Amino acid sequence: MGTFNHYVIVKFKDGVAVDDLIQGLEKMVFGIDHVKSFEWGKDIESHDMLRQGFTHAFLMTFNGKEEFNAFQTHPNHLEFSGVFSPAIEKIVVLDFPSNLVKAPA
Repeated sequence: MGTFNHYVIVKFKDGVAVDDLIQGLEKMVFGIDHVKSFEWGKDIESHDMLRQGFTHAFLMTFNGKEEFNAFQTHPNHLEFSGVFSPAIEKIVVLDFPSNLVKAPA
């Protein structure tokens, strides 16, 4: 069984308390067993032209599409989406099965 990934890249609206949102996201993820792993980061290297306004990336990994589907309908996810979505100016979402080419060392 392969893993399934939920990859989100966002540009938050001006004035949004991003640190508070990320803390809420981390808390939400820890409360949902379907999430196998979660990592996030803020872009600090890309040129503005390449970044296109996007600043943060979030990656959640699941033990298959069924676990991802269960996450999508989990009450904690639905509740947090009501807080997270209004804070976003632009978003890109990719949901895909993994094709592991080189395993972590």
